Amino acid sequence: MARYIPTPVKWVRDQIELYEGSGGTQGTELGGRPVIIVTHQGNKTGAIRKTALMRVEDSGSYVLVGSMGGAPKNPVWVYNLRAHADVEIRDKTEVHRMRVREVQDADERARVWALAVDAFPPYEDYKNKTTRTIPVFIAESA
Repeated sequence: MARYIPTPVKWVRDQIELYEGSGGTQGTELGGRPVIIVTHQGNKTGAIRKTALMRVEDSGSYVLVGSMGGAPKNPVWVYNLRAHADVEIRDKTEVHRMRVREVQDADERARVWALAVDAFPPYEDYKNKTTRTIPVFIAESA
């Protein structure tokens, strides 16, 4: 079994530890908006990684947005998902085994981007702040 490597970013690590340590009853929001925990495999290390993302739902699926606050580069987890599509998503007290796919179709991307911005309006600012195309994934039941 792969070992777990916590994120080096302290506030994110603390959020994940509170969320998971409480069984999904605490730490489930960030800035008053709901978050999920995505457990995935590192593409270089093979280690288990965990990422807190804004919860964006789409008819039983989740939309995962690689915004990194509009930074010029993708968050590392994007490369992990591209290499290993099987993930676990914790949404409060529920844990789902899911499979991700990167959204390539322009119409689907526009539709799920609108859902993402509705769930977390700063995503639109992040998109305008960067020259890269922000990666978007759909996590669906495995």
